[in-house]
Amino acid sequence: MTVRRGFGEPSGGRSDLVIGREESFAAAREQLSQGGSVLLHGPAGIGKSTVLRTLAGEYARTARTVLRCSATESESHLPFLALADLLGLVLDEVSGALPDAQRTALESALTGRGESTLQRDGLALRLAVLSALRALAAAGPVLVVADDLQWLDPASAELLGFAARRLGDTPVRMLCAVRTEGPETEGSEYGRHLRAAPPDTRAVRLGPLTRVQVSALLDHRGYTGLPRSTVREIHRTSGGNPLFALELGRALAESPTPPRPGEPLPVPTSLRALVLSRLEMLSEEARRTLLVASAGARPTPALLHAAGRENAEAETARAAELGLLAPDPEGPAVRFAHPLISAALYAEAPAAERRAAHAALSRAASDPIERARHLALATTGTDPEVAARLAEAAALARDRGAPSVAASLGLLAARHTPAGSEPGPGEHRLQAAEDAITAGEVDLARDIAREVLARATAPGERVRAWMVVIEAAGQAIGEVDAVFPQALADAGDDPRLLALVHYQLAWRGLVVQGDFAQGREEAAHAAGLAARAGDRRTELLALAFQAQAETLMGHPDAPATIQRALKEPQDPRVACHHNGAGSARFRWLVMSDRLAEARTTVTALLREVRRRGMAESEVHYLRFLAETELHSGHCGRALDLARESLTLARDAGIGEGAGAMQAALAEAAGGDAERALDLAREAVRRAEEDGDAVYLSRALAALGHAHLVAGDWREAVRALRRVRELEAGAGITDPARGRWQGDLAEALVRIGEPAEAQDVIDVTRAHALRLGRESVLAVLDRAEAGVRAARGEHRAAVARLTSVRDRLAGLGYGLEEARAAFALAELRAGRPGPASYDEAARLFRRCRALPWLRQVDAAVAARAAGPAPERAGAPDGLAGLASMERQVAALVMEGATNREIAARLFVSVKTVEATLTRVYRKLGIRSRVDIVRLAAGRNP
Repeated sequence: MTVRRGFGEPSGGRSDLVIGREESFAAAREQLSQGGSVLLHGPAGIGKSTVLRTLAGEYARTARTVLRCSATESESHLPFLALADLLGLVLDEVSGALPDAQRTALESALTGRGESTLQRDGLALRLAVLSALRALAAAGPVLVVADDLQWLDPASAELLGFAARRLGDTPVRMLCAVRTEGPETEGSEYGRHLRAAPPDTRAVRLGPLTRVQVSALLDHRGYTGLPRSTVREIHRTSGGNPLFALELGRALAESPTPPRPGEPLPVPTSLRALVLSRLEMLSEEARRTLLVASAGARPTPALLHAAGRENAEAETARAAELGLLAPDPEGPAVRFAHPLISAALYAEAPAAERRAAHAALSRAASDPIERARHLALATTGTDPEVAARLAEAAALARDRGAPSVAASLGLLAARHTPAGSEPGPGEHRLQAAEDAITAGEVDLARDIAREVLARATAPGERVRAWMVVIEAAGQAIGEVDAVFPQALADAGDDPRLLALVHYQLAWRGLVVQGDFAQGREEAAHAAGLAARAGDRRTELLALAFQAQAETLMGHPDAPATIQRALKEPQDPRVACHHNGAGSARFRWLVMSDRLAEARTTVTALLREVRRRGMAESEVHYLRFLAETELHSGHCGRALDLARESLTLARDAGIGEGAGAMQAALAEAAGGDAERALDLAREAVRRAEEDGDAVYLSRALAALGHAHLVAGDWREAVRALRRVRELEAGAGITDPARGRWQGDLAEALVRIGEPAEAQDVIDVTRAHALRLGRESVLAVLDRAEAGVRAARGEHRAAVARLTSVRDRLAGLGYGLEEARAAFALAELRAGRPGPASYDEAARLFRRCRALPWLRQVDAAVAARAAGPAPERAGAPDGLAGLASMERQVAALVMEGATNREIAARLFVSVKTVEATLTRVYRKLGIRSRVDIVRLAAGRNP
C-alpha cells in the first residue's frame, strides 16, 4: 500500500474527540462501505478535519493506495501544489502507464521543471490525472483524502474535479472536507464543491453540538468540574462549535478567577483574532454601537437609538455587510452572526467603555429587569439603592418564571449590598441559591451555599444554606450525611429551623436507608414543628412527603393525609412542586386506577411548573405523564415524553437515574428492547452509585421488565427477585407502586417454577384486595392463567384470560389488555385446532407497542413453520436464545439481509449486528451460513 500522509492520523480506531457525530459517522461510513464518496462540510471549527482523519484511519486499511492532501490559505496561490501532494509519491508507479504527452505534462506540473500550465497543457494534464488514478485503481482500491477543499489551488481543484466526474465504476473513493457558510444551494460554495465531486458523492453536513455533547467534549479534554451553568454559557457562546467550546474551556482553566454569574466568559486571544479581524474595517463610532448591542439582551435599532447611538441603522448595516451581523428571522433585533462575535467584542472592550454601554442601556431599556441589570453592571462598589432595585427585579423575574435570571440578579444584589444592611448580602445570596435550585442549576446553588456558610454566623442563614447543600445533592443525599449533625446544631431549639432539618431527615431515611416507616415518622415530626412555628411552606412539604410515603406503603391514612396537605392556605410554589401535595395526589390517583384524573392532574402541574421555570419539577412531571400514558397503552406518546424527560434530566444533571428508569420502560413498550436494557442498566448503576434505595428497586423492576420483553426469562427473574427482597425490607406493601409482580410470576412460569409464581401471586393478591387495586388483580389473574396452563388446567386458564382481557379493557390499561390477548393466543396455539394472533396484533398496533408486535410476528412465524421432523434440530438449536435473538435468527434462515431484518423488526442495523453476535456466541457458531445449516437440521 502506498500512503501519502499529509496530516496526522489517529493512533487507532475512532478518535475519542469525535463526540456527538454518531449520525454523521453512520452516514459517511455507510457511503464509503458501499464504494461511494463523501463530502464533509460545515463552518470553521465544527470538527470536519477530526471526522475526516478518523474516517480516513478506518478506511485506509481497506485501500491499497491512499492519496492525501491538506491545503492552507497561505499556499492556495501556488499552482499544482495539492496535485503534488496527492500524486508526487506515486508518480514513478504510474508514469509507465501514461502516454508520453500526458506523462510529460504531469511530470512538469508536479516537479516544477518546465512551463506546464492549465492554459497550455490543459487536456493532457486533465487526462493524465484521470489516467493516473485509473492506473492506481487497477492494482487495488484507491482512497483520496482531501481536507480544506476551499484552499485548494485553482489548478489542482480543476484537475481533481475533471477526474472525479469521469471515474465511473473505477474503485476510487474520495473523502473530502470543505468549509461552508450559509445556505446549501446550487449556487453557493457548497454547490460548487459538490459539482466538482464524483456523481455518487454523499454530502454530510456537520452541525453544532448540543449542550450535553459540549459537556462531554470538555470533560474528555480535561476541563472537568465546570458548573453546569458555565457549561451552558460555553455552549451558548460557542454556538455548539467544538473548536470554540474547547478554546473557551481552555481560557477558563487558565483564568485565575472564574467569572461570576452574569459576567461574560473570558475569550482567549486566539478566538478574538479569529472573529474580530473584520472590526478594523468599521469606524470607531460603529464599533461603539456594536459594543452597546453586545451588552444588551435583545438589542434593536430603537434600543440603540435610545441608548444614544444616533447612526445605528447605517452602522449596523455596514457591520452586516462585513458578516458581523445577520438578519433576525423573528423581528427587527440586531443579531450577531455568531454568539462568539458578541462575546469577543465585549471582552475586548476596556472596562470603562463596558460600564458606559451598560449605563446607557440602563436608561434606554424598557424592561425593569433589564434596566436593573444594566444599572448594576454600570455601578462599582456597594450601593443600597442599586441593591434594592436588583432585589425587586429578581422578584419580578421569579414571578415571570425565570428563576435562573432571578438567581443572577440576586447575586448582583448581594454584591452591591453594604454590610450591615437589612436584608443583608447573605439573605440575597440565599435567595439566589434557592432560585438556582428551582432553575435546576444545582452546581451554582451549592457554590453559593458554601460561600454563605463561610461567612454567616446567624443560625437562620446557616440552616438555610445547609438545606441548599442537601437539596443540591439530589438523590445522592447519602453523600452529604455529615451535614445533618451540623444543621441540627445550628438549628438549636428553633422549631422553624428544626422543621427544615427534619424534613430533609425524612428524605434521608427514605433514600439512604430505604425505610419508609422512618421517613414517614420524620415527615410527621417536621410537619408538627412547622405548624408550631407558623411555617406553612415547610408544613405543606412535610405533609406531602408523609402522604407519598403512606401511599407507597399502602398505609390506610394516606387519603386523609393527602387531604390535609391540600387544605388552604396553600403556597403556590409548593402546590405545583414535584414533592408537593399535587404530586402526592397524582401518585395516589395512578395507583388507584384513576388514569384519566391522573393525566388531567399531572398535565396541569406540568403546565404550571413550566410557567414558573421550575426545571426539576418539569423533569419529574414529564416522567409522570409518560408513566400515565404507558399505563393507558399510548406507547408512542409515552416514549416521546420519557425521552424528553431524560434529555432535560441529562442537560440539567437532575434525576437522571429516574429518567433512565422510565425511559427503559417506555422503550420496552414502544421502542427498542436493547435500548431498554441499556437504559435500565444505567438506572440501576446510578441508583447504586447514589446509594438511592428508593429508585434502586424501581430501576431493577425496569430491568426485569426489559429482560422479559427481550425474552430472557432467567435474567428477568434474577432482577425481579431482588426487587421483591428490597421492597419487603423497605416495608412497601402496595403492589401498584412498581407493578412488577405479574412480570415476575410470568417469568417464573417460563423457567419452570410455577410454585414460586403462585406464591408471588398469592402474597401480592392479599395486598391488592386490601387496597382495592383492580388493575393489579387483573394482571395477577393473567399470570395465574399461566400457572394453571403449566399444570395442565387448560380450560380454566383460557376462561381466566378471557375475563382478564375484558377487565383490563374496562379499566383503560390498553397495553396490559393486549398482553392478555397475546397470552390467550399463545395458549390456544399450544393446543390442537385453529389459533389466531390477529386480536393481539391489532391491540398492540393500537398501542404502538413495537417490541410486543415483534413477539407476535415471531410467534406466528414459528407456528407457520410447524414441528416438521426434518427440522427437529432447529428448535432445539435455538432454544437457548432470547426472543429478539430467535426472531433475528429466524429471519436469517429466510435469507433476509441485516438491513431487511432491521426494517421488519423496527430496530437499527446496529442492533441486528449486536444481536447476531450474541446468537453466534450462544450457539457456538461463526456465521449466517451456520444458522441456515441449523435450520436445515445439519451440524454447523
